[in-house]
Amino acid sequence: MEQERLQRALARAGFGSRRSCEDLIRSGRVTVNGRVATLGDRVDPAKDIVTVRGHRVSTDPDLRYLAFHKPAGVTTTMRDPHATSDLRRFLPPGPRVFPVGRLDRDSEGLLILTNDGELANHLAHPRYGVEKEYLAEVEGTPTERHLARLRRGVELADGPARALSARIAGRTGARGALRLVMGEGRKREVRRLLEAIGLPVRRLVRVRVGPLRLGTLRAGAVRALTPEEVRALYRAAGL
Repeated sequence: MEQERLQRALARAGFGSRRSCEDLIRSGRVTVNGRVATLGDRVDPAKDIVTVRGHRVSTDPDLRYLAFHKPAGVTTTMRDPHATSDLRRFLPPGPRVFPVGRLDRDSEGLLILTNDGELANHLAHPRYGVEKEYLAEVEGTPTERHLARLRRGVELADGPARALSARIAGRTGARGALRLVMGEGRKREVRRLLEAIGLPVRRLVRVRVGPLRLGTLRAGAVRALTPEEVRALYRAAGL
């Protein structure tokens, strides 16, 4: 990729007009590859590391960041000949992207897709502790004792699992709803955790990944993340 003026790259990344980006550079709050930037600097957006106020920013125009509301029944793969439905038909044309982590076929909710491999790794790997929040509709009536067990942890076949936080979101007859925040995302972990304490899951929706919320995005819909949302994900992932 050809080099371009730093202020142009910053403007495209959502830091305002070129004039305001020039002011930002003059203030000494922008670095390129660890060096304080000056007006006139040029960057290769695909290679150079740019930070603003100490936070790394994405300046590569070929990088894509999407939020997708995965419906139940869709497999979290780009191409699966054995799946009834995969992700391909939902995504807009453009550079190829990949799902960050997984949602099992029967689960719904927020799925991030990107071709930014470093960010994807940090968001998905348990080492970086990026929170995932779920709304679970369950069979049975949740109690404070259930919440205590979720926070304390349960031994599953592949090791201990626990919720960082858990609260009751509703009760109706013999069913209830819980909100759980998890620090990792092993295969069907939330379902197995709730099953282990006697609250089988009827419906599971992921409503948040780090600072990014599902919000009003309808099932099957996809949207591009704003530059502010991408920067918030970078911060949450420790980049």
